[in-house]
Amino acid sequence: MAAKNSVKEFVDRGIYHIYNRGVEKRIIFIDDQDRAVFLSYLKTYLLPKDDAALRAILANPTSSSKQKDQTLKLLRLNNFADSITLLAYCLMPNHFHLLVKQTEATTIDRFMNSFGVRYSMYFNRKYRRVGPLFQGLYKAVLVTTDEQLLHLTRYIHRNPIALASQDTLLQNYNYSSYPQYLGLTPTAWVHSEDILGYFQKSGRRGYQKFVEGISEETYAPLIVHACLDDEGL
Repeated sequence: MAAKNSVKEFVDRGIYHIYNRGVEKRIIFIDDQDRAVFLSYLKTYLLPKDDAALRAILANPTSSSKQKDQTLKLLRLNNFADSITLLAYCLMPNHFHLLVKQTEATTIDRFMNSFGVRYSMYFNRKYRRVGPLFQGLYKAVLVTTDEQLLHLTRYIHRNPIALASQDTLLQNYNYSSYPQYLGLTPTAWVHSEDILGYFQKSGRRGYQKFVEGISEETYAPLIVHACLDDEGL
């Protein structure tokens, strides 16, 4: 029997919670470089590609062979700036969460396949390992209501609490989109405006209270049907 949320039905203009973890629950972000590389891949996939600037580097006689080689790779790289919008994310030691909106039904699958292969190749090369890095196919949950959407952003942004039992960690955690939501680290490839639009009266402070000002007992039942497979993450 297929694992819950591994069989995916994608729709045009759908919003999805995407998540996966390391095979055998292994660590997939061993150090800060790994996390930085993962985020840099997101950035290059999600920011518009400046083809003119890249071709100018190739045409420049002073460009080094290394620069030209890197530029050619960027020109060939898939780009999803016009088809994928990243609403929220969080990286944890052995798994990750992405909340994305797509334009067409096939976009997320192409994005995740390209992204997953690229990061796996980086990781295996760095740590001299072979074989799959992730535990099967990524999981995907279609967001169907505004309530589910808001609770998912809260769930994703509260993940780092598992690393320390204090909410103050959340806004200082550099590997989630929560600091972007609070206006601490503006990030062009994360679009928090869709979610913050639900907090027009209270703004960022209202969203912060929404995320942090709730007990685990109250919060846990709200996300049961929102995201996780039977084993959780």
